[in-house]
Amino acid sequence: SLRMKQKLAGLVDQYPSVFEAVRGEGLLLGLKCRPPAGDVVAAARAERVLTVGAGDNVVRLLPPLTITDAEMDEGLARLEMAAKAVEASIAATLVKGAAE
Repeated sequence: SLRMKQKLAGLVDQYPSVFEAVRGEGLLLGLKCRPPAGDVVAAARAERVLTVGAGDNVVRLLPPLTITDAEMDEGLARLEMAAKAVEASIAATLVKGAAE
């Protein structure tokens, strides 16, 4: 949906170290990631959001066609928590690398 695509674009803007772009149409959407997709999939799973990796750098989102706005908002909020976790991990790796 356009609403979901717009909200995902907001996540791309808010977390540029994690997400590069929104891909797809309708509810078959994906996020092109800067870190390996597996890192984002794992972080999303920790927030209880199921995603699927597609290649090395894309995470696919596969919500049901019957998703409500409230469910979409909750899922996107959880995806944002996952993005924060990945961003923190990236920052910690950079700090560790600079200290060595």
